[in-house]
Amino acid sequence: MRRVDCADPAERARGLELAAQAARRGELVVLPTDTVYGLGCDAFSAEGVEALLYAKGRGRDMPVPVLVGSVRTLAGLTGALGTDAERLVDAFWPGPLTLVVRQAASLAWDLGDSRGTVAVRMPLHPLAIELLRAVGPMAVSSANRTGEPPATTCDEAVAQLGEAVSVYLDAGPTAAPVPSSIVDLTGPQAQLLRVGAIDAETLRTVVPDLAGPA
Repeated sequence: MRRVDCADPAERARGLELAAQAARRGELVVLPTDTVYGLGCDAFSAEGVEALLYAKGRGRDMPVPVLVGSVRTLAGLTGALGTDAERLVDAFWPGPLTLVVRQAASLAWDLGDSRGTVAVRMPLHPLAIELLRAVGPMAVSSANRTGEPPATTCDEAVAQLGEAVSVYLDAGPTAAPVPSSIVDLTGPQAQLLRVGAIDAETLRTVVPDLAGPA
C-alpha cells in the first residue's frame, strides 16, 4: 500500500504515475473527486472490477459506475446520444451528474449485472481528470465498505479499505460530501433516479420533462 500526499507537486506527479501503473495492472486506487473519495480501477480490467466489488463487500447486482476524463470519451462508451443527454452533458459536465445510458455493444468489459447499461460521469476535480486521462475510463465507486459512510478524507478511506488498495491519492478533504445526482436516459423519457448535488429544479431548466422526484 502506498499513500501519496498530493499537496506536494513532486509527490503529486509521482502519485499519479504510481496510480496509473497500478490501475493498468488491475489493482485498486483511491482518488479524490468533486463529491467524495472514490475507489477505482481500469474499467476494462475484469480482475480489477472483481477486486473492487470484493473490497466494498458489494455484489454484482450493483454494477460499478464509470468515470471519464473527457466528454469525447462518452461517445466511445455508448451509442448515439439523444438530445436530453447532450443537453445535460453540455450544462453539467464536468460535475456531479451521473448519466445512465445504453453502453456500446462492442465494449469488452464486465462491470457487474448492468443489463447493457452504464452509469457514467465526468468529475470536476483536476487530480481525478489527470488520472482518468492517463488510464482511460475507470470503474469507480465511493471509497467505503458497503453500508458505511462514504469517505470524504483519505484517512477515512484508509480506515475502511486498508491493504485492499495499492495507491491512495491524498488531496485533502473533498469539497462536498453530497453524492452526484443520477439521471436515467435509457428509456423513452429521462428519469431522475437520485437527487444529489444538482437539484431537480436545476436539471429541469435543461430537460423540462424530466420525470422523477421533485
